[in-house]
Amino acid sequence: MSTPIASVFNLSPAEKLQLVQDLWDDLAAQTEDVPIPEWHIEELDRRGANYDANPDAVISWEESKRRIRAKYGR
Repeated sequence: MSTPIASVFNLSPAEKLQLVQDLWDDLAAQTEDVPIPEWHIEELDRRGANYDANPDAVISWEESKRRIRAKYGR
């Protein structure tokens, strides 16, 4: 990168968001190189076990969005 890292803090909010998106897209394209913290694996295992024990306790993504929008708007 030819721009000093300190200049990142001088970017506008929109430019910072674009930078984050670009970085995320780059990481997502190379997922085999991204380390997975042990706590992520443990959390996924915990959630999977919770689902297995309570499969009827889940709601759809559409229902989740409806509830969030009802509570917070948009």
